[in-house]
Formats: sequence, structure tokens, C-alpha cells
Amino acid sequence: MSRTVKRLRVKQDKVPEVLKALRDLTGSQVLVGIPASTTERESEGGSDMTNSELGYIHEFGSPAANIPARPFLIPGVEKSLDRATHQLELAAKAAFKGDATAMDMRLEMAGQIAATGAKREISYGDFIPLKPSTIRNRRRGRRTKSMRAAEQQYLTLVAGGMSEEDAQSAAGIRPLIDTGALRNSITSVVRKRK
Repeated sequence: MSRTVKRLRVKQDKVPEVLKALRDLTGSQVLVGIPASTTERESEGGSDMTNSELGYIHEFGSPAANIPARPFLIPGVEKSLDRATHQLELAAKAAFKGDATAMDMRLEMAGQIAATGAKREISYGDFIPLKPSTIRNRRRGRRTKSMRAAEQQYLTLVAGGMSEEDAQSAAGIRPLIDTGALRNSITSVVRKRK
């Protein structure tokens, strides 16, 4: 009985590239949020609150300031998790092929998808309505003398007996959107673990 032995011929050795890409992948983090270092905002009275601090307050609430929680970051990321996870799977496949460029691109895409999910939650999420006093004071935060037409409409509707939630919806006012600075500050970054 004779056996035929097939020989394996290596045309190109990609083991070093694959190992490096796998090390890079396992050493990478995809972070989504509002970086404290780049979130300065102009505010009334020279307050030095950043968008990251404001985002934290809105995400978890502040009983001391009588601000209810209006979570947007965690729910927004969770709602986009399937699409972001798909990109992470593609990043892993690229790493197994030794394609570090494709891997990095997929990691970036996963972060962008999750950040977009958080921004979308601010735009469309279901939040506790604002109080009329908050609507009245919004112009101060924008440093303008007059209210927007939607804010005036809201106050008129509430004064006429409409619920705060229905008045907000009718006037087109969103609880976490005044200037758009908070929403625009949400980003993602891929960084190496330390």
C-alpha cells in the first residue's frame, strides 16, 4: 500500500503581518463619547462647564440642580450595537488576513456608527419634557435678547392648558437640543490601550 504525500508550498509568508495586526487589534479600544479636552463652550456668566460635563449631567441627572436624567449616550450606543459589532467582526477578519489598514478602517467605522447612534438618540429619543422655566431661560444660554418662535409658541400652548410634553412636540422643541453644541461634540476615537 502506497501513500501519496502532498506538499504544502508557501508562496507568501504573512505570519508576521497577521501577528502584528492581531496584537494591534487586541490592544485597541474604540471609545465613544464627549472628550473633556475639546468641549469648551461659551456660556452665560463665564461658567467653565464643558460639553462633557453637561453630557454627564444630562445622561445621569443632577438632583441637586433639579435636572432629571435624559440618557442619550448609553441608549444611543446600545441601539447601534448590532451595526457597530458587525464592523468589529470585519476588523477581526481583516486582522486575521494581516490587513492592518482594513482593520483600522473597520474600527473607526464601528466608533462612528456608535457616535451617530448617540447623536440620533438626542434628535429622536423619548425624554422627560422641559419645564416652562427652562424654555424661558434658554435665550440666556444662547446670549440672545429674544426667544425663538418655537419657544414662544410652546409657552403660549402651556399657558393655554396644553401639557408640557404635547406643547414641546407641537412647537418642535427637543429637550437636549438648544444650540446643537452638545450633540455635535459626540465623537469616537480608536486608541491603543496603555
